[in-house]
Amino acid sequence: MSFSLYLEDWRGWLPEGAITTSKPSWRISAQLGKGMPAMLRRRLDDTGRATCDILRELDPEAGLPLVHASRHGGTADTLAMLENLQDGHPVSPARFSMSVHNAILGVHSISQSHHRPLQALGACGDEFDALLYESFGYLMEGYPAVIAAFSESPLPSAYQGCTEHPGTACVVGMRLTLNQGRQLTATKPTHCAYPTPITVMNWLNGDAPFLDGRSRWQLRQE
Repeated sequence: MSFSLYLEDWRGWLPEGAITTSKPSWRISAQLGKGMPAMLRRRLDDTGRATCDILRELDPEAGLPLVHASRHGGTADTLAMLENLQDGHPVSPARFSMSVHNAILGVHSISQSHHRPLQALGACGDEFDALLYESFGYLMEGYPAVIAAFSESPLPSAYQGCTEHPGTACVVGMRLTLNQGRQLTATKPTHCAYPTPITVMNWLNGDAPFLDGRSRWQLRQE
């Protein structure tokens, strides 16, 4: 498939003290969720608040399609509900509402009165490639830009060792266009890999010359 995308802007977030070599050049404020109503902010963990902050910074007018991907989603809430059921306790409706894969986008849309398309993705490790192809589809429909966010929450200890995970909460967001910014190109990779938000941040920072997923992604210098 012929592919032509441009990166106009981006933001990244890592928890303070996260053990990682990635230091985002564009890092959002440590005061997560400051621009959200308190009742909505309380529904989100730090990853969700950081994701909403990034979406708001990259789309301040709330006028662009938003695509959000996470490989594991709200596993802590899902596991807690399963443990409650095992112990014979009812499921919390509030916890259930935040366990679905589009919960963060839903909270953001309420907070920002966002009425453009919203899409939540899970792709078994191929989230980054899925984000770019879905964004390309929206751009081909005539939207001037698309915001693509990629996040991971902390993984509960019960799941550690059973699946791949970056080892810390992390979020990266990009504003993509068809003609403004730095050009993204895709070629055939030497091997398929599973990018995480941290490896994407490293690449966007210029710490890596390319990013391998289902394709090999390269970003032209300005």
